[in-house]
Amino acid sequence: MNIILQSSRVLTFDKNESRYIGMYKLFIDDERLPKNVTWVTLPRGPWVVVRNYDHFVKYITQHGLPSFVSFDHDLGLEHYVTGNPTYDKYKEKTGYDCCKWIVEYCIQHKYDFPEYQVHSMNPIGSENIRGYIESYKKSRK
Repeated sequence: MNIILQSSRVLTFDKNESRYIGMYKLFIDDERLPKNVTWVTLPRGPWVVVRNYDHFVKYITQHGLPSFVSFDHDLGLEHYVTGNPTYDKYKEKTGYDCCKWIVEYCIQHKYDFPEYQVHSMNPIGSENIRGYIESYKKSRK
């Protein structure tokens, strides 16, 4: 399993909002590390790095919601294609799938969405992730 744990697990319970807050930052990317991302502003570490959708889901399920998430979109070689990709036919899930899963997790547990950044170099995938999250956040107001 490609999980790099750079911080210890700490969960706090916020009695005012009835939600668990994971005191860790989660970075989803199939290749890069947070220190190699210079085109967007990320908070300082430490970070937990996961490399694919399954590890993303497993880590959050086991450790609670992170305080911050940074998303890459393309998480497998099959995503790096030219032309019009057909993501629904791919075996490996994308960062957009991670985004949809964590939104559902927040809905199910009545959590606020954590702070986030999209560091993907895929402009369409990045916009899809941002749009999905922002639509969810607007629906909660």
